[in-house]
Amino acid sequence: MKRMSLIVLLVILSLTLMACQLEFSFPKLLQAGKSAPTAPATAVTEERPVVKPTPTPRRIVVAGKVLDAEEEQLLVSIYERVNPSVVNIRVTKKVKLGEEFKFPNIVPELPFTLPFGSPGLPFATPPEEFFQEGVGSGFVWDEEGHIVTNYHVVEGADEVEVTFYNGDSTLASVVGTDPDSDVAVIKVDELPQGVHPVDLGDSDQVKVGQRAIAIGNPFGLQGTMTVGIISGLGRVLRPGTTQFSIPEVIQTDAAINPGNSGGPLLDSQGRVIGINTAIKSPVRASAGVGFAVPINLVKKVVPSLIERGYYEYPWLGIRGMSVTRAIAEEFDLPVKRGALVIEVIRDSPADKAGLQGAKKEVKFRGEPLGIGGDIIIAIDGQEVRKFEDLLVYLVRNTTVGQEVTLTVIRDGEEKEIKVKLGKRPKVIKE
Repeated sequence: MKRMSLIVLLVILSLTLMACQLEFSFPKLLQAGKSAPTAPATAVTEERPVVKPTPTPRRIVVAGKVLDAEEEQLLVSIYERVNPSVVNIRVTKKVKLGEEFKFPNIVPELPFTLPFGSPGLPFATPPEEFFQEGVGSGFVWDEEGHIVTNYHVVEGADEVEVTFYNGDSTLASVVGTDPDSDVAVIKVDELPQGVHPVDLGDSDQVKVGQRAIAIGNPFGLQGTMTVGIISGLGRVLRPGTTQFSIPEVIQTDAAINPGNSGGPLLDSQGRVIGINTAIKSPVRASAGVGFAVPINLVKKVVPSLIERGYYEYPWLGIRGMSVTRAIAEEFDLPVKRGALVIEVIRDSPADKAGLQGAKKEVKFRGEPLGIGGDIIIAIDGQEVRKFEDLLVYLVRNTTVGQEVTLTVIRDGEEKEIKVKLGKRPKVIKE
C-alpha cells in the first residue's frame, strides 16, 4: 500500500513538472541562418491563462552577414524590381592569326603534336581567323532601348547580343564608347514587355558602410545577385584601355567576378550608384575588393555618347604626384600638401600657360622622383591637397575651353596662373 502511494506521488510530481515546462517554455536561441521553430504547445486552463512568448525574428546569413527577415524581404523586393532591367551581353570578335601565331595542339592527350594535314584532323591547314566570345552585363538606361555597359565589354566587338531576364535575345549596336571612364552605350530596337529603365542614385551621397548590391552575370550565370557594403570611396582606377585614370571610384566587397562587368551596383533603395568594372584579386575571381565607376560620372558621359558617340574631357596637360609629409620633410618643400608637377606635356594648355615641371631628379626610398617643379595648392579657389583633387575638380566642374586659375608655389612663393583647358587627347606620347 505504501509502495502504491509512492508510485502515485511520483506520477503526480512528474505531471506537475511537465506542465511547468509547457507553461513557461521560452523560444530557443536561433543559430544564424535557421528559421524560428514553431512555438511549443502551451497547457492552458480556465483558471490560469498563459501568454505566448514573442517569437524571435527570423534571421538569415548572406556572405557571412546575419540579416533579419525584414532585410531579407527588402533584398527580394530589390531583385524583383531591378533584375528585369539588367541584361546579359555576349560579344563576338573576329581574330586574325598572325604569321607567328602557333596553333595549339588539338589532341593534347598525345605526347607529341600532330602536323596539320595528318589523317583524322578536322582541317588540313590552320584557319586564318577564328571567333572569340566574351560575356558581360549591362542595364537599361531609357525607354528608347539604350543600354549602359563597360567599354572593355564591347571593345572591338563584331557582334553584340543582348539577352533579357526572360530569355529574349536580340542583336544590339554600339552607339558610343568612352575608354577613359570605361563606359559604353549599346542599343536594341525594342525592349521586351515589362522591362524599364533603372532608377539612378547619387554617388555623392554614398557613405562607407552602406549596403551595396550587385546584379549581373558572373561567369555567364545570368541574374546573379550578391550583397556587401561600400568598403571605400575616392579610389583612383586606371583601366587597361587608356592612359588616364577614373576618379572617385567606389570600392565594395560585394562579390564581383568576370561577367559582372557593366552591371549595376545598387544602394539599399535599388538605385544605381555605380557600374561594376574591375576587381583586385590574385586569382581571376572575387577576393572582396571590387570597383565601380560612380554613377554621377556616368550621368555626365552617357548623354554625350548617345548624342555624339564620344565624350570630351577637359585637359590640363601635366604629370604629377601628391605631396606627402614625408616628401616635404625629406626635400624641404614649402608645403606639406598639394599636387607636385613633375612633367608638363609639350604644347599642352599647361605648357602654353607657363607651368613648370621638375628641375632635377632625386631618389626617394629607392625610387626616382622629380622635384623643383610647381606645386599646385588650389584650383579656382578650391584647395588641392593631393593630385587626385585636381583630377576630380577638372572632371566634375570644367569643360573644354574653360579658363581655370591655378594657385601654385614656385621657388617658395605663391602665384596664380590662368590656364585655358584643352581637349584631352586619346594618346599621350610617353
